[in-house]
Amino acid sequence: MMKHTLVAALVLASLSAPAFAAREAGDFIVRAGWAQVNPNESSQDVDTGDYAGNLGEFTVDESNQLGLNFTYMLTDAWAIEVLAASPFKHDVGLAPLGKIAEVTHLPPTVMAQYYFGSDKLRPYIGAGINYTYFWDEEFTNDLGGDLTDLDLSSSWGLAAQVGIDYEINNNWLVNASVWYIDIQTDVKFKLEGAPVKIKTDIDPWVYMVSVGYKF
Repeated sequence: MMKHTLVAALVLASLSAPAFAAREAGDFIVRAGWAQVNPNESSQDVDTGDYAGNLGEFTVDESNQLGLNFTYMLTDAWAIEVLAASPFKHDVGLAPLGKIAEVTHLPPTVMAQYYFGSDKLRPYIGAGINYTYFWDEEFTNDLGGDLTDLDLSSSWGLAAQVGIDYEINNNWLVNASVWYIDIQTDVKFKLEGAPVKIKTDIDPWVYMVSVGYKF
């Protein structure tokens, strides 16, 4: 409920704030803070046939890490932002078995942004493209050694964003922002030596609260 309230507040602020340009072309902003990737996952059913039956869809838990983003103001209202972070690690599960694997990923995202607001309050919206790279995929419950060779394919997808800056002074600011990212991957593994591929949508909401510096 709190996350839905945050999204609604940011949208309302970006629609209702007065249009007044305070920043200048060439300004550069660095933000750092807490970031959470909260998957909205779905997948094909993992059907192992006679081995273990239909185990349902994959589940993917949330992950919290240091979030970073870098913004360059093209004009007083238009900007380009790059979202980065330290690597996110997720537990992957199947309902009948619980946790079965761990995966690590990075989701760098490039956004085109438009800023609204006054000299202190700068709501903004953005749209762009994401690339997600997975590595360190490993089974933690391998059903007695019969699950092997876990691999997740990299993903390209679209992304959307809403956020708000509050400028404390000419250089320092605080920020809250939300992204929705389209992440699709093929989960590949071997079951008793036979290859299996499960199409999986992760499609996370990414929440970030940060402190920024403008120069």
